[in-house]
Amino acid sequence: MKRILSGIQPSGALHIGNYFGALKQFLALERDNEAFYFVADYHALTSLRDPQALRGYTFDVIVTMLALGLDPEKATLFVQSDVPETTELAWLLTTVTPMGWLEKCVSYKDKVQQGLPAEHGLFAYPVLQAADILLYDADLVPVGQDQKQHLEITRDIAERFNHVYGKGSEVFRLPNPYILETSAVIPGLDGRKMSKSYGNTIEIFEEPAAIRKKVKKIVTDSTPVEAPKNPDTDPLFGLYALFASPADRAEMAERYRQGGVGYGEVKSRLGDAMVAFFEPARERRKEWLAHPERVAEVRAAAADRARRAARTVLDRAREACGVC
Repeated sequence: MKRILSGIQPSGALHIGNYFGALKQFLALERDNEAFYFVADYHALTSLRDPQALRGYTFDVIVTMLALGLDPEKATLFVQSDVPETTELAWLLTTVTPMGWLEKCVSYKDKVQQGLPAEHGLFAYPVLQAADILLYDADLVPVGQDQKQHLEITRDIAERFNHVYGKGSEVFRLPNPYILETSAVIPGLDGRKMSKSYGNTIEIFEEPAAIRKKVKKIVTDSTPVEAPKNPDTDPLFGLYALFASPADRAEMAERYRQGGVGYGEVKSRLGDAMVAFFEPARERRKEWLAHPERVAEVRAAAADRARRAARTVLDRAREACGVC
C-alpha cells in the first residue's frame, strides 16, 4: 500500500475539468492506497484575497469531494491551515533552498508575465508545496504533466536537506510522481482547456437548467448537418464522450463520420447526459449541505489524523537541524 498525497486549491467552484482531470482519479486511488488529500487554502492566498470567499470555497471543496464519493474512513481529507506543522516545516526547508531554484520555476515566471504581483508568497510557493508533500512521507504524488517541475523541486529540496542535516540517514522520503491523465483534453465552452482563468467552465454542481444553457453555448464550427465530421478532433464530441455510455458514444461517432448529425442534437444529448451523470452526487451533496455539523466532524477528524502523521516527520526534521 502506497501513501498518496495531493492538494486541491479552493479558488473557485470545482468544474468538470477538475473532475475528469484529477478528482476522478483521486477517488480511484483511495481504494487501494493510504490517501491524504488537502484543501490548499494557504496556497489560495497568493491569488484570492476575499476571506469570506476563501472560507466558502474551502467548505465547498470538502462537500464536493464527499458528494463525489470520497470515503472519509479511507482517505484523509483535511484543510492545509488546520495543520500548523506545515508552515514550520516550510521555514526549515526555506533555509536550505537556493533562490536560483525558485527563480527558474515556470509557474512563477508565467504568473508574473500575466500581471500578478511578484510577492514572496508566489515566489516561495514551491517551498510550501514541498512542505505539503514531505510532511506526510508521501510515496506518490498525483500530478499533471505540467506540474512535474514542482515535484522535481520538492525532491531537490529534500535531497539538499538530507545532505546538509541527514548525517548518513534520510530525514525525508523522496516522493515519486503519479502522472494523471492530462486535463488538456477536457474542452471548455470555447474549445480551449476548461479553466476558471478562461471563464469557460461548467461547474460540477450547477443547476441542471444552467448546465443545459451553458452546453448550448459551446463553440462549434460551421460544418453543415449533412456533412461528415471527425469525432476525434471535435471538442463537442470530446465532451459528449466523457458522459455517454459506450454504446451511445460509438453510435454518435459513427453518425459523425457518416454525416447527418447536427451540433444542436449533440448539445441536447450532452446536456441530458451531463445532468444524469452527476445526479447521484448531487443528491449526496444535498444531504451533506443539510448537515454542516457532519462536514465539520469529518474536517476535525481528518485534521487530527493529518497532524499526527505530520508531527512524526516534523520532529525528525527539527531534531536533524537542532531546533529542539
